[in-house]
Amino acid sequence: MSEKTIALVTGANKGIGYEIAAGLGALGWSVGIGARDEQRRDEAVAKLRAAGADAFGVPLDVTDDESVAAAARLIEERAGRLDVLVNNAGIAEGWPDVPTALDPQVLLRMVDTNVVGVVRVTNAMLPLLRRSAHPRIVNQSSHVASLTFQTTPELNRGGISGGYTPTKTYLNAVTIQYAKELEGTGILINLACPGYVATDLNGFQGTLTPAQGAAASIQLATLPDDGPSGGLFDADGVVPW
Repeated sequence: MSEKTIALVTGANKGIGYEIAAGLGALGWSVGIGARDEQRRDEAVAKLRAAGADAFGVPLDVTDDESVAAAARLIEERAGRLDVLVNNAGIAEGWPDVPTALDPQVLLRMVDTNVVGVVRVTNAMLPLLRRSAHPRIVNQSSHVASLTFQTTPELNRGGISGGYTPTKTYLNAVTIQYAKELEGTGILINLACPGYVATDLNGFQGTLTPAQGAAASIQLATLPDDGPSGGLFDADGVVPW
């Protein structure tokens, strides 16, 4: 087994995911770059290696059972365990997406990636995480997933969203259940809110850089053993549900 901390970041070929991988790589970790697109994945790995990171490619489509199973086998063969899983991959199919005009098939695609994909990857990686001395899971949420923020008009957290926003609220709820089930195992699982980051998901309209957006996930990936589990956090601390 490798002596290095082994991490897997899904959707790591660009944007916030890439910067999470870069941040973990800068700590001396070995970081798997999970991504569907082979060319973008290879380019991300090459760029990270050029910067001195121990990065390796992991072909991974979070919506495909066999792809996820193959990714778990690859990590087992390479390292024998997984220390940190960052479920970063996610999609938004247009914004704002008012519920009265939402195509149900579009909603299902978002749920499959943003929620079911996280469950699919997490469950496949849990046997490897259980072999770690300090296992951590970070799920990428959003400030827009906060029901408190959504129901407080003066906070103005984005427009009406019948699709993307509820999928992240759903992910919050699922993560709480994981935390309850995993209590006492040493596996800490939390949700990160990156903030309003300029990425292709929002047409690069955000006010933060991807590196700034990666900060919360990196903090949660490096929690001490007595750190929290089942919480929603941004880089400044706790975010209300």
